[in-house]
Amino acid sequence: MKRNINTVLLLVLAGAVVFTSCDKKLTEYNPSGLTPEATYTSAKGFDALVNAAYTYTRFWYGKEEGYSLSEMGTDIWTNGTGDVFPQLSRYDNLQGSNTSALNLEWDNFYAAIYLCNDGIAKVGDVTDYTAAQKTTREAELRFLRAFYYWHIVETWGGVHFTTVATPAGVIESTANKTPVDQFYTQIFADLDFAVKNLPKTSGDYGRATIPVAKAFLARMYLTRGMNEQALAMANDVINNYGYQLVPRYADLWNMGNLKNKEVIWAVDYSTNLSNNDLATSAFPTGHSRGSNSGHMLFLQVYDQVNSAILQRDIPNGRPFNRYMPTRTLLNLFNENDDSRYEASFQTVWYCNKAARAAGNTFNSKDTNDFKVGDTVCFTSKNTLTAASMNAKRYTTYDMSRVYNATTGIPSQRRFYVSLKKFKDSTRAGFNEAQSVRDVFVIRLAEMHLIAAEAQFKLNKPDLAANYLNTIRRRAAMPGRENAMEITAADVSLDFILDERARELAGEQLRWFDLKRTNKLIDRVTRLNPDAAQYIKSFHTVRPIPQSQLDAVTNKGEFMQNEGYQ
Repeated sequence: MKRNINTVLLLVLAGAVVFTSCDKKLTEYNPSGLTPEATYTSAKGFDALVNAAYTYTRFWYGKEEGYSLSEMGTDIWTNGTGDVFPQLSRYDNLQGSNTSALNLEWDNFYAAIYLCNDGIAKVGDVTDYTAAQKTTREAELRFLRAFYYWHIVETWGGVHFTTVATPAGVIESTANKTPVDQFYTQIFADLDFAVKNLPKTSGDYGRATIPVAKAFLARMYLTRGMNEQALAMANDVINNYGYQLVPRYADLWNMGNLKNKEVIWAVDYSTNLSNNDLATSAFPTGHSRGSNSGHMLFLQVYDQVNSAILQRDIPNGRPFNRYMPTRTLLNLFNENDDSRYEASFQTVWYCNKAARAAGNTFNSKDTNDFKVGDTVCFTSKNTLTAASMNAKRYTTYDMSRVYNATTGIPSQRRFYVSLKKFKDSTRAGFNEAQSVRDVFVIRLAEMHLIAAEAQFKLNKPDLAANYLNTIRRRAAMPGRENAMEITAADVSLDFILDERARELAGEQLRWFDLKRTNKLIDRVTRLNPDAAQYIKSFHTVRPIPQSQLDAVTNKGEFMQNEGYQ
């Protein structure tokens, strides 16, 4: 049985987060009982340091703050009634002073950078490591530093950068503005070291390996327009490490099949919920602590449709009503050909409490006997006639009842087609906010999509179509494989972005995809009416948290990103 690397933080962080004020240090948490000196000189202590460096992925992956920064404010999602970060969803008065998600991610990414820098500087001091073990641990920390710096530089642009370990007990009070290119110079240097020095495989599920580093490197090459290198690296991962596409797209999301051959790297959440706790004071009270909360953020409030016959339960999930799909996302699918629509979205909710009730809330005069399993609510991606919907014994929400026909802006934000692929039917109770579902950070399908985009940009649309068809054939409804295939004439950058949305919706890549392709402003303006009225050219980076600007002493040098107050 493979071990789980993502357990609780196992060391005291002896220093402070980069340039935070004195009241913003990480809470110390030291269940291992190791002193800082032992941490840096013993294998046990240094292993704990490296494991702790991995845990910071859990502040982003599977967390509401991370979803809001990576999926919202794009062409495919808008905010439901329960959205707590509407500034990120719509760019409406987005500032560094009014969005706590920015503070949480900034603080913890820089805490992760601090830890990586410290470990890289001191791995040579470990007395009971072999030379090979020291190199492997350094490679892991360099991979993680590259990974965290990518999130920082793409989210905030050319902000603070350092590879120097902060001395214990020292609180940095100055910050620098470093060009984006310098971030990427270091990212590529760290990934090159990781690829050369990581092991090919690991017995600890979730630990970085050579193919993990190569897959992330392929993403970085594509981000920087290095298309030949992106293609070569993606092909290397596709062909040489035994990864395979899961035969059925729906099976990717089966809770009993999470550790499958398509997953290249995942944030592994423990089935022991207490192991997932995040041991810092930065995580807001009332959130789902250390576990995955993605299972509830995309669900409509089905338990408010008709509570007499449809009540909250475990199979339907805990509905938080944070995010809802734009009409654009729903219209990308031909549900007759593409199985990903049915596999990704829930459109029907069934009676789970037998009763006599007015089942159609738009036609309350029609009372019927409902038994368990009868349809109570249906949400359609199409526009239906009022007469046909009113004639049903159950409630229907079609496009005309959810989105304004003229503007495309949601007219109600509670009842809609809901992303279901992150649901967790293994939760202990229907109100359980924590999920043990792993979060897929990189999977093989992305490598095919990276190769397709690289081939297209290298003016080889026919070869790009081949990679896309591999993904599309897997997604085909039985017998519809030929209907799903495309030709070179179908391939464009917008088509590739559409395909990435169909394949990767909700997987915390969309904002980065649009930014990478210089399509963020264009596609949000055209395809997300909610955000179109607010988005500006400077929104390709997020505002620096005001708390960080207030904490630095060199305020004349370290200033807010352009466009923000």
